[in-house]
Amino acid sequence: MNQKITIAINREYGSGGRTIGEMIAKELGIHYYDKELVKLAAEDSGINEALFNKALSEFKGTPIFSLGHDIYDGKVLSPNDKDYTSPENLFACQAKVIRDLSERESCVVVGHGACHALKDRSNVVRVFVHAPDDFLLKQARLRLSMSDKELEKYVEKENKRRSEYFYYYTGEKWDDAHNYDLCLESSKLGFEKCCEIIKGYMKVRFDGLDFETGEF
Repeated sequence: MNQKITIAINREYGSGGRTIGEMIAKELGIHYYDKELVKLAAEDSGINEALFNKALSEFKGTPIFSLGHDIYDGKVLSPNDKDYTSPENLFACQAKVIRDLSERESCVVVGHGACHALKDRSNVVRVFVHAPDDFLLKQARLRLSMSDKELEKYVEKENKRRSEYFYYYTGEKWDDAHNYDLCLESSKLGFEKCCEIIKGYMKVRFDGLDFETGEF
């Protein structure tokens, strides 16, 4: 049996979610998508890649939904629409690319609202990776050269941004277990065991999977 399965991962900064995504993609011999999605969305939509990057880097969430903001509903505007390059449509363009990829191939997608964009798909495993603050800081320290105080503020700010970004475009809470098939605490499990749990879940849920022969 040959199934196309997408593993969509959301993760706290410092939890190792990206590393886990890269590891499992390598183990399964499938494509890993993260930052590359921006380029693919730009090519697919004809919108300058810089606008996508700007929308991501300069995002400032707001809890006020009464300002005419619409959450993502699967629709992408026409290039002739005056709001074609709006942040909301840029998100929709990325979601379209993610949905197209999910139909064409087995892959791992990290971030970019994939867990919501693919919520109606039966071939998707949605995963949230989290960890205690001390572990998040320890992992962040491996990447960033900051004082402990600066690092703590950075990690807190980054996770707040991810939470608000997800809520703003999807109307769902980023860290709500109801939005995921698996919630993994990486400090207790370790990255390798997180991969094993994801693969084990896939074997139980999807019939005919054979990771040894690549039949999935």
